[in-house]
Amino acid sequence: MSLDVDVSTVGTRTALAKSRIVGIVQATLRSEKVRNALVSVTLVDKRTIARLNKEHVGHAGPTDVISFGFTRTSPKDPVIGDIYICPAVAAENARAHGQSVRRELARLVVHGTLHVLGHDHPVGDGRESSPMWRRQERLVARLTRASSA
Repeated sequence: MSLDVDVSTVGTRTALAKSRIVGIVQATLRSEKVRNALVSVTLVDKRTIARLNKEHVGHAGPTDVISFGFTRTSPKDPVIGDIYICPAVAAENARAHGQSVRRELARLVVHGTLHVLGHDHPVGDGRESSPMWRRQERLVARLTRASSA
């Protein structure tokens, strides 16, 4: 059993080290009792995330995170998923909400990982009071206390 995580920056700069992103994904998976997973995290620019957003979600413009979790045929199969994060949008969101960019990126890594695991939240009203959001914020608080993210 292993929690394999690959991080690719595709020429995009980020405030979090690749090793820190790996650690956040692994900690999130462990908190959800996952023992076998293969997750990729790709950091992309606004143009790329806007294209992914249009093609896969049907929304125009850039977003902060998009995740794809693949269906497991049995609970013993590994969790497999891809997460795409746009650090430029994360930085804009961090400024708008008075957060550090590192904390916002950590939030997006946790958020994307929870989506890969099948968690979801409503769009709009209720998003920040949803069970997924509360779970995410508990993890972010714990993980950012444990380090300088």
